[in-house]
Amino acid sequence: MLRKTIGLISLVMIVLLIAGCGKTRTSITLAGSTAFQPFAEKLADQYMKTNRNASITVQGGGSAVGVQSAISGAAQIGMADLVELPPEAQQLTATIVARDGIALVLNPNNKVANLTLQQVRDVFNGKIKNWNEVGGANARITVVSREAGSGTRSSFEQIVKEISLAKDALIQDSNGTIRETVSNDPNAIGYLSHGLLNEKIRAIKVDDQECTTELIMAGTYKLVRPIYLLVKGTPEGEAKNFIDYILSSEGQNTLKSNGLIPAK
Repeated sequence: MLRKTIGLISLVMIVLLIAGCGKTRTSITLAGSTAFQPFAEKLADQYMKTNRNASITVQGGGSAVGVQSAISGAAQIGMADLVELPPEAQQLTATIVARDGIALVLNPNNKVANLTLQQVRDVFNGKIKNWNEVGGANARITVVSREAGSGTRSSFEQIVKEISLAKDALIQDSNGTIRETVSNDPNAIGYLSHGLLNEKIRAIKVDDQECTTELIMAGTYKLVRPIYLLVKGTPEGEAKNFIDYILSSEGQNTLKSNGLIPAK
């Protein structure tokens, strides 16, 4: 009896092993925009819950990395948050999956509530150096910016125009480090994704317009850029399925509920 039981268990294990071998996990990698990275990670987790054979890895590095990773094949999907894609991206298939406002952020202790676009330009160029020049306290302004290659920085500079960054600006490598730097310095000003605002920092108006979902969608708030997913050739397989999921009602609602603007 014991021998039969052991034999039966062994047979079941073999059948299960064979069945399991028939289901190959498909792995894809996304790389690029650090602003979109946390949203892509959330979407990947949701997708993998209902697609058990999919394995999705999300990496940052900035929009320039997203473009180059897609071109080289290091990533199946590149992520870029740019007002305009660079010429080399023309060889890629680009899909807009969301839009994102770029919020100008201050420390909550800073009472300045509004800057004109010209004042923003002058602050980041280092022409305006003290908060008392724009209605604030008598304190030197700490300019905080992203690194070269960042899609957020590129989009910010393209929209604001004529930016030649102040030489003493603090350079940070992600939206998260911008947020932490500004939250710890009462005299700092930085910019980051509208979807990454929290209670540690305070978004200000630009030309009397708030960085809100409603005003971004209405076209009133001007510091807005698209989020692109980039694929070499025609999207296919798991990469296409994942992009389709992001564009689905569920994917778009996830982005909206977390602070981004739907693509449609």
